[in-house]
Amino acid sequence: MNDSIDYSQLKIPTHVAIIVDGNGRWAKERGISRLKGHDIGSDNLQKLIPYIMSRGIKVLSLYVFSTENFKRARAEVDHLMDLFVSIYKKELKNYVRNNLKVIFSGRDDPLPKSVIDARDELVEATKNNTGGIVNFCMNYGGRAEIMDAVKRIVHSGVDVNNLTDEDFRHYLYQDLPDVDLMIRTGGELRFSNFLLWQNSYAEFYFPKTKFPDFGPEEFDQAILEYTSRDRRFGGIKQ
Repeated sequence: MNDSIDYSQLKIPTHVAIIVDGNGRWAKERGISRLKGHDIGSDNLQKLIPYIMSRGIKVLSLYVFSTENFKRARAEVDHLMDLFVSIYKKELKNYVRNNLKVIFSGRDDPLPKSVIDARDELVEATKNNTGGIVNFCMNYGGRAEIMDAVKRIVHSGVDVNNLTDEDFRHYLYQDLPDVDLMIRTGGELRFSNFLLWQNSYAEFYFPKTKFPDFGPEEFDQAILEYTSRDRRFGGIKQ
């Protein structure tokens, strides 16, 4: 943590989204297994979340498992599913203590029942918390979200001729404000089907730091970069 940074002088984004990337490559560089890399990355994430939310962020969306990630080796997928169950159960009391509301974005199928049960228990235990929202995007894909929203609109019988952007947002997995700052760790320069609708006017930040090494100081640097940007919406400065 950089104590010299005065957050009261910075522009604080309402909604930050992070693509949690680089765990496997980080592990390979150190001669350890990808699975261990995921474990270490997960531990880092649980330490980082309270810090981020303490900086005045209202919504934090985390891309932890995409729909495409099910194509990975079975052993890796199974390990990640077990890791989700373990973390959600282990951290439940911490989310309650920190007054954080936890929600999830993504499809149920083909998540194992154990993951769904642990997810739902965490959601239920934190549903009345008011200190900020942590949105785990798990078995998530941006195109899938938009397709699912369209299906819900059709099934609702709404008059599509009068449908607005604001109306459409209500049919997404979660009714959240648009992303202000999107961070992808690990050095990759793409956002891989993540929050396609919500990222329309986000500022992007792509640090080379792989996620296990992405700590409070790295997050502070992202906020400093965000503060330096002139945000424009259709040519209009914010």
